[in-house]
Amino acid sequence: MIDIALLRAEPELVRENIRKKFQEQKLPLVDEALALDGKRRALQQEGDALRAERNALSKQIGVFLREKKAAEAEAAKQKVNADAGRLSEIEAETAQVADRLKAVMMRIPNIISSETPIGKDDSENVERQRFLEPRVPDFEVPYHLDILERLGGADIDSARRTSGQGFYYLTGDVARLHSAVLAYARDFMIGKGFTYCIPPFMIRSDVVSGVMSFEEMDGMMYKIEGEDLYLIGTSEHSMIGRFMNTTLDEKQLPLTLTSYSPCFRKEKGAHGIEERGVYRIHQFEKQEMIVICKPEESESWYEKMWNYTVELFVSMQIPVRTLECCSGDLADLKYRSVDVEAWSPRQKKYFEVGSCSNLTDAQARRLGIRYKGKEGSRYAHTLNNTVVAPPRMLIAFLENHLRADGGVDIPEVLRPYMGGKCEILPRS
Repeated sequence: MIDIALLRAEPELVRENIRKKFQEQKLPLVDEALALDGKRRALQQEGDALRAERNALSKQIGVFLREKKAAEAEAAKQKVNADAGRLSEIEAETAQVADRLKAVMMRIPNIISSETPIGKDDSENVERQRFLEPRVPDFEVPYHLDILERLGGADIDSARRTSGQGFYYLTGDVARLHSAVLAYARDFMIGKGFTYCIPPFMIRSDVVSGVMSFEEMDGMMYKIEGEDLYLIGTSEHSMIGRFMNTTLDEKQLPLTLTSYSPCFRKEKGAHGIEERGVYRIHQFEKQEMIVICKPEESESWYEKMWNYTVELFVSMQIPVRTLECCSGDLADLKYRSVDVEAWSPRQKKYFEVGSCSNLTDAQARRLGIRYKGKEGSRYAHTLNNTVVAPPRMLIAFLENHLRADGGVDIPEVLRPYMGGKCEILPRS
């Protein structure tokens, strides 16, 4: 949510930002927000004037009574009662206008970075850098589900019977590899100075509306029937929600946290759920990183965070590249975002395995996350980034470490988490 002061001072800047995000249908929200803001301030002024008049009349009534001016005292009392009635109406109307204004403001997208390329969708994202040389082996790389099944590591059919489309069983050494990657990512981030957390996997609706836009919520979140609870789509949701309506001491910042959680997503929309495979699914696990910092530090943390993900993948000998997300590919709360994509030897192209986002103070405004220092109280900046998200990253791992004999090499950094194993062999 942007600052209402910015909307008042530079409404055309806000409109132009909406156009850059190709959301022209939201342009009327600017005028509506300005009108509501004007009405709210007028009601507040009228209310303040009535309160001042009431206080003056109350003192005057005391004077009239001491001077035994009964008629004047009674007239003043009637005026106070009339003002009280109007004040009650104003307070009720102000609350309604404020609620509507907040709802409108929450639909206006955050101002994007000057570094963000302008484009309609993810096809116009811009490549920034490549790390490690992409490799295409001299043998055919099977589809990832075929690799998993040959290793005895996945059972999609049984999951379809127990849970429906978009679920999976991982078994044996592949399941162990899945856990090994998460454990390695956890220790990797602890080594970077981040504090490890395991958050709640369900959150209330006021947290949901604070961490994401309404459009995202509808397309992602599973609601618990009969409860004010939602399953998290990423641990960022409950990790940021932890600081809702709090004022941190400036000395506590930056907060650097890394969290593990399962993630649950509807995956509604154009992409849908795969019929075969574990790329786009309803349930997965993820190691995340979250930073809460002062505004002047957020851009430097943004660069550090995506670089940590790149470093992790390179340490597992998986080629990756980074893409700066264009304006039309940014969710409404994002100031800027970079995707990390891993190389697929089978497809001979890169695919997304993580995303790093700077939300400036947009998320903090919705959730009421402030910090207090010498300059007073200010909204903090929030950032989040995927460290690693199996089983999607397993696709990149298996394809890049697959051998011609069907075995999979385990890089040295993961061997301590695999009991010293250096390979996974196919079933005989």
